Amino acid sequence: MAGTPSARGDPITDKRQLVAWFEAGNKPPAQWRIGTEHEKFAFSLEDHRRLPYDGPRGIRALLEGLTRYGWQPVVEHGNPIALTKGDCNISLEPGGQFELSGAPLETIHQTCDEVNSHLEEVKAVCAELGAGMLGIGFDPKWRRDDIPWMPKGRYKIMRDYMPKRGTLGLDMMTRTCTVQVNLDYASEADMVKKFRVSLALQPLATALFAASPFTEGRPNGFKSYRSWIWTDTDPDRCGILPFVFEPAMGFERYVDYLLDVPMYFVYRNGEYIDASGQSFRDFIKGKLPALPGEIPALGDFADHVSTVFPEVRLKRYLEMRGADGGPFRRLCALPALWVGLLYDDLPLDAAWDLVKDWTLEEHEYLRREVPRQALDLPFRGRALRDVALDVLAMAREGLRRRARTSSMGDDESYFLDTLFAIAGSGRTLADELLEEFTGRWAGDIDAIYREHAY
Repeated sequence: MAGTPSARGDPITDKRQLVAWFEAGNKPPAQWRIGTEHEKFAFSLEDHRRLPYDGPRGIRALLEGLTRYGWQPVVEHGNPIALTKGDCNISLEPGGQFELSGAPLETIHQTCDEVNSHLEEVKAVCAELGAGMLGIGFDPKWRRDDIPWMPKGRYKIMRDYMPKRGTLGLDMMTRTCTVQVNLDYASEADMVKKFRVSLALQPLATALFAASPFTEGRPNGFKSYRSWIWTDTDPDRCGILPFVFEPAMGFERYVDYLLDVPMYFVYRNGEYIDASGQSFRDFIKGKLPALPGEIPALGDFADHVSTVFPEVRLKRYLEMRGADGGPFRRLCALPALWVGLLYDDLPLDAAWDLVKDWTLEEHEYLRREVPRQALDLPFRGRALRDVALDVLAMAREGLRRRARTSSMGDDESYFLDTLFAIAGSGRTLADELLEEFTGRWAGDIDAIYREHAY
């Protein structure tokens, strides 16, 4: 079948269209916004098991319960699989991890209000269902086989393909949670600078937010096991992207990278068509085995963009993807870190001066070792915690210069206080959890559900 459905956008006939798709994300600083996403594990209060999709205390009942607050369901094959309200979305990760994708907001004060409102709604419905929510980077107790899968078509395709590319992809899908922030860029040059700084410093964020030291009820030898899992998920679509630091980096170079990443699927008429391992370059030529004779639309390219998972991902904004999920204060601290660094030229220049001579070997060293050692990792003659304190000082200056104040007159810099405390002490949430596990909890992992749930 030639052509492509008009609802998916213009047919792709030239690579320049894909470059222009990213260029459409350029925004003047006055229009820059902050979009925060965070995932958490939904569990039964009775036995701490992850919630199934169906049943009286399942994910479906939770989604349906939230509609009282004005959320509208998104349905796939008769199953509600997401909710929308204004510019916000609630979605499900493959193992039922419950994710809020927040609205594009002007200040971190608004972000914190949004997170708080969401958690209040979720807690109210969870209380009726006998359920709870846990913010942590990796499921602390349950085996992969214990976790129910959500009825979303794209997850079936990914579930079948992941084991062909790495050994931990299914763990990534079912047993991890993250918090991330999405930030804007003004131009191609601005995007490149922000991409390089944030990609270089992503291991530092991983260290500060490390909160996944347990697997199946026991310490796993990592502080951010969630981060480690990404190193053996799929080498085609994960990693530190060395080309970002090369002189030719720009929108077109990123497009070339995307065109070399094998596909997962094509979405047509409400169905996900398996195109796993096939080439988007072939798709553009009308030679995709899954849809012979058809050429893609820009909507198909947007779908493909969402199937790569580097530590920083470029869409029509930049996604910071290095942090473990965690408790409330850390949900507001992550956007504070990156907004402070990237939304003011002074800290952005200072951060670039810090990282611009880091070698590829050093980037790889940080990516490889931070999941185990976090802030204790030696780097360039000092501990990573000392680098973190320097970077946090840059971010604080950026937030103070932004001068976006709350109704109480506070600027956004106080959202960094929890990160200064972590870097100053060198004790991550993972360190605290391990101490509790070997101390007060006496090896009882179930205590984490009682003491650290939202």
